[in-house]
Amino acid sequence: MKTKPSLKTVRILITAVLSTTIFACGCVERKLTINTEPQEALVYLNDEEIGLSPVTIEFNWYGDYKVRIEKQGFETLDTHRSLSAPLHDHFPFDFIAGVLNPNRIIDSYQWDFALSPYQPPLRDDLIKAAGVMRKKTIQELQQQGSLE
Repeated sequence: MKTKPSLKTVRILITAVLSTTIFACGCVERKLTINTEPQEALVYLNDEEIGLSPVTIEFNWYGDYKVRIEKQGFETLDTHRSLSAPLHDHFPFDFIAGVLNPNRIIDSYQWDFALSPYQPPLRDDLIKAAGVMRKKTIQELQQQGSLE
């Protein structure tokens, strides 16, 4: 006659299988490298300073990133870049890649940016822009009834 395993034995077996699966599984490592021309520009991702270029960071999510790059003597670059998730980062493949696959997956991405030298505005252009702003401000104040 066969005997049924005890509840304690079943729990131990389940714990052992889960522990083996977790510790034997691979993982996905995500890296983003940002290069600039010229190098040693200060790089911000989503308003967080990440370092001087070239800089490599690890990231956890895909999507839209706000990128700001600053270097003295060059125009500040404000832009967005998007990282699209590869197939192994979509359900159900993410489970296979992250838990069942014993190998490490490394997703590496590189963004390159060229900075333009700083060009100070011309005096006449500044005066013209100031006149436009003054006119617009007067119109807004008149609409609000603040200026008669």
